[in-house]
Amino acid sequence: MNKIKKKRILISSVIIVILLIIYTFIFGKLFPFSPFRIGFQKHELDKTIVYIQNGATFDNFNIAEDLTESIEQFHDMNFINKPEIYIFKDDTSYKRLSPSRARFCAFFNGRLFISPWALKEAEESKISMKTYLTHELSHVLIFQHCNLISKLYYPKWALEGFATYSSNQMGVDFYPSKEETLKKIAEGNFLEPEYFDTYKEKKVKLDVPYKMPFIYAEFACMINYLDVLYGREKLISFIKTLTKNSNNRQVFQKIYGINFEEMLLNFKEYANNGKL
Repeated sequence: MNKIKKKRILISSVIIVILLIIYTFIFGKLFPFSPFRIGFQKHELDKTIVYIQNGATFDNFNIAEDLTESIEQFHDMNFINKPEIYIFKDDTSYKRLSPSRARFCAFFNGRLFISPWALKEAEESKISMKTYLTHELSHVLIFQHCNLISKLYYPKWALEGFATYSSNQMGVDFYPSKEETLKKIAEGNFLEPEYFDTYKEKKVKLDVPYKMPFIYAEFACMINYLDVLYGREKLISFIKTLTKNSNNRQVFQKIYGINFEEMLLNFKEYANNGKL
């Protein structure tokens, strides 16, 4: 094979790869990170932006407009950019364009996807739309304040625990209450925070009705424990400092004056006896 032919094959291969990437950004799993929003209508409000896919029968553009202020107050942070919320016309479109199968998903770039089945469940009063949106917008707000490194290393237990706690999600829908969660922990059900979203999580057996809601409630109980025992000021400082400093253990030690592992032992003891 001569050099000219090899060069043509190489150029053709590069073009094909580029076209595939562009296609995936527009019509595939990279859509959450795409600069293109083909097939979606933009509805910009004072505090949020809602993108509606063509063909979707949805007109509640104010779906999250009234939530942003209370979320900012709780976090002691303001949204840098208006949260972007995406609504899809059907399950097929959502599954094609979203890498997540969750009802709701907040991505690192701050976009929030709502699945069609979540909208249906909310209409049927099976889930609380306000609670779920408050949870996800907590993620969006924190992501907006993170640098690239802290986005990658922000402790997931803290991210989910704080969102669950700040949205008062314990005791709502499938989520156990604080009392139910602490009781289950006292019975020996506990996921080590560093196992969350790793292969180790799958190996942990939990005797609970719904595994993921229990895990989120467990982390929310840990956040509540820190809030009550050490105060809201330190809790907010912890959450905010993690957006700029990815040395999670060091941040925890500096703010709370105790190492994370010792805190976990104290928290488990609290779950067992109910005393701070």
